[in-house]
Amino acid sequence: MISGYWVIVPAAGAGRRMGADRPKQYLPLLGRPILSLTLRNILTWPGVAGVVVAISPTDSDFEHLPESRDSRVQQVHGGAERADSVLAALNFLASKVAPDTQVLVHDAARPCVAVEDIEALLAAEASSALLAKPASDTVKLARVGNEDVTSVKKTLDRSRIWLAQTPQRAPLGELHRALREALERGDPVTDEASALEFAGKSPQLVKGRSDNFKVTHPEDIPLAEAVLRLRFAAVEGNR
Repeated sequence: MISGYWVIVPAAGAGRRMGADRPKQYLPLLGRPILSLTLRNILTWPGVAGVVVAISPTDSDFEHLPESRDSRVQQVHGGAERADSVLAALNFLASKVAPDTQVLVHDAARPCVAVEDIEALLAAEASSALLAKPASDTVKLARVGNEDVTSVKKTLDRSRIWLAQTPQRAPLGELHRALREALERGDPVTDEASALEFAGKSPQLVKGRSDNFKVTHPEDIPLAEAVLRLRFAAVEGNR
């Protein structure tokens, strides 16, 4: 299993879909900011060497998180889009570690990923891989048209549909080059795997748990709290 890897956390976004008065990564979850819980989780992963958090240049909250003072945590200024923030973190790492160092990119608002999923991702045979969930619902392709009334164009074969999660893993040099070149070309980069795909790579899909969801909408808050309460209770019960 891989060790000595770095984790990048893009955390410069505003999280507008949450409709809150602050960036969603700082919304409270079990009395602590979501980003705090995500970093707390990451720092328990086996073999992690360090974490680079990409924050907004106007961020005044990050320094108040206990995890920000951990010696393994570094920060850089991110950009307007997720890909810009990841690239800023990759630029930082490129001057500090070897190009073949494995890098994991993880969402700031995905605090519930289980350690066993991380172990499976680190054990994946391919040089690049990502956690993903096979589609369980029937998948419909929407017809382009009136945004107020959406209709079905066709049903897709869900046996070939996987829903991407994070972390997503790749060698530093390979991901750095792929992401930089994709942004220069104006490719529609939605995650790190898509940047690698534009570079001709085929990252390995590693089946992840359903409770590794991203907190995106207000109704996700109580679900994440329920998952974490069960997780913390299990840890206490095993002590």
